[in-house]
Amino acid sequence: MDEATRPVGVVARLWLVILRHIPTRDGIARNRFLRPVAHRILHPALWRFTRRSVPRGVALGVVSGILFPFVHAPVAALAALPVRANVPVAVATTLLHNPLTSVPIYFSAYHIGIWVLHWDRSVPGRPIASNVAAHVDWLHTFAAQVGPATIVGLAVLSAILAVIGYVAAGLVWRVRIGRKWRKRSIRRNFVNPFD
Repeated sequence: MDEATRPVGVVARLWLVILRHIPTRDGIARNRFLRPVAHRILHPALWRFTRRSVPRGVALGVVSGILFPFVHAPVAALAALPVRANVPVAVATTLLHNPLTSVPIYFSAYHIGIWVLHWDRSVPGRPIASNVAAHVDWLHTFAAQVGPATIVGLAVLSAILAVIGYVAAGLVWRVRIGRKWRKRSIRRNFVNPFD
């Protein structure tokens, strides 16, 4: 790549890295493991950017990115088939759950899980904080108290963020299409005085 075509800035470089890791139709068609189901995966409706498939892809990507932290991209791509979501959008949205955002996601999921399960100091018996201090085996404490609260919190958080993502993607789509229609009508109504 020469100097004139080299992307400038961190955002442009990050965008190129993201684009390299998103699967393309040609890459899936050439994959020998996906050849038996390629006709289903390569259906044109799964790769078009439409007002229905893009919000579905965003919601699906958020859910699979939060609930399946290590295999989120394949899960999103496979789950896009039955719901006819946009595959590239679903896979790209899973990248919202990354090493920088995983700590806030799990922290908030734990607190949401505690709130949903009503685990607080008003529960009869010893409070959770003293139970954590009393256990010598930290794995038991994690599996008995932190694990269920985090799992419930992740489910609730993924559902809430999926709905927000679906609505936001739909609104962005409407605004974008509205602007295109306005520009088109302005161009159509513009009279050139030099004609």
